[in-house]
Amino acid sequence: MDSTKASYKSGEAKGEVQAKTEKMMDKAGDTCQSAKESCQNAGDQMKAKAQGAVEGVKDATGNK
Repeated sequence: MDSTKASYKSGEAKGEVQAKTEKMMDKAGDTCQSAKESCQNAGDQMKAKAQGAVEGVKDATGNK
């Protein structure tokens, strides 16, 4: 294989690796975003339940 062809193949392989790396990074970013949203939703649900519990205690004790 002559050096021009070897250089071409090397550049081609590098481009493929870069494209695959970008795709993997995009997937990782999407996964992180999804996890963040899930945690936020769980936190919101816990907050709402705690607020409901506080209101229930206030009603039960007559404090408003």
